[in-house]
Amino acid sequence: MTTNPVPHAKFHVALLLETSREVGRGLLRGVRRYARLHGPWGLHVMPGDLIQTLPTMRAWGGTGIIARVPTDSVARAILRTGLPVIAGPLSDRQLAPSSPLSGCPEIRANGEAIGRLAAEHLMDRGLVHFAFVGGYRTTNWVERRQSAFAARLKEAGFSCAIYPKPPSSEQDWGREQKRLVRWLASQPKPLGVMAALDARGRQVIEACMEAGLSVPDEVAVIGVDNDELLCELCDPPLSSVALNAEKAGYEAAELLEAMMRGEKVPPRQILIEPTHVVARQSTEIAATDDRKIADALRFIRHEANRPLGIPDVAEHIGLSRRSLELRFRRALGHTVLTEIRRSQLERVRAFLIETDWPIGKIAQHCGFSNGNYLGKIFRKEFGETPQCFRLKQK
Repeated sequence: MTTNPVPHAKFHVALLLETSREVGRGLLRGVRRYARLHGPWGLHVMPGDLIQTLPTMRAWGGTGIIARVPTDSVARAILRTGLPVIAGPLSDRQLAPSSPLSGCPEIRANGEAIGRLAAEHLMDRGLVHFAFVGGYRTTNWVERRQSAFAARLKEAGFSCAIYPKPPSSEQDWGREQKRLVRWLASQPKPLGVMAALDARGRQVIEACMEAGLSVPDEVAVIGVDNDELLCELCDPPLSSVALNAEKAGYEAAELLEAMMRGEKVPPRQILIEPTHVVARQSTEIAATDDRKIADALRFIRHEANRPLGIPDVAEHIGLSRRSLELRFRRALGHTVLTEIRRSQLERVRAFLIETDWPIGKIAQHCGFSNGNYLGKIFRKEFGETPQCFRLKQK
């Protein structure tokens, strides 16, 4: 009896990525997927003291690095290996022409698209007051999200309050919480808050609880990363912008292989793109003083999994169709049918990303008569077919 020999790994890649955050785990999944399809690769998640471990990479056959670079000392240790490196996200100082890291390809989240998507989600809830809560440190990735969030609101005629960065003496949650509580209490209500990432969103919800502010009725909160466990541990569960980190990880591995084969690769960015908002209870708000219309909004969002018409909504809230349409447009500035379509298409995009279901099955679960009709509506709204949208997420 003969057995096939176990193939030797073509490359040995060190992965210096955070496993504590969903974006880091997503990048790792993407690298693993590429390595399984194009390997075999030896993948090494680097533990312990990076500064001491990195110089030994050549001894164990290391051929490339994908890394987050938190400090200058780690940057120097990475560069001393002389191996191909994909790094990120890089600080403004690390991106400066004088920095040796500036020549490395960079992985970073598309903060501009993230901020705009979060703003649109909160505006869709009928809110008119908004705020952004960043982190303890000023970083370019937080600034990109903040600037894009505020810019999208400004386009729609709204302003955005920015939570001031805490002083160094208050940069731990135990000391800062009271400061955030006071700031949130001082803002006009109902308020839509974008937090720079999910962990910060959890803190905003905790501060609201401490301040006696109801989430989402007084403060609606959205985070970034869609770390499912962290989001579901919030009370109420936190809505979040989902990022396609796995696709970025796959692209990073593909680019690193070219570098490890000796190809000259110019500096470029690999963007982690947002895909959609995973809406949970923290933004389940109907920001209107008209209780009938607020009830209509909740009904539409909860029933978007079935064929739904304006008469269904009118019957549910006990208004005539004409009264519903007039009051709905007066309260929200768009029609009942627009809201129905928007809620249904939000579900469609989530199913396209999160399942492998055929288009016809998705249509049945999102209130459309068949896949062809869904395709026609989807293309009219987004300028591409459902199949094209799905392929772009892989």
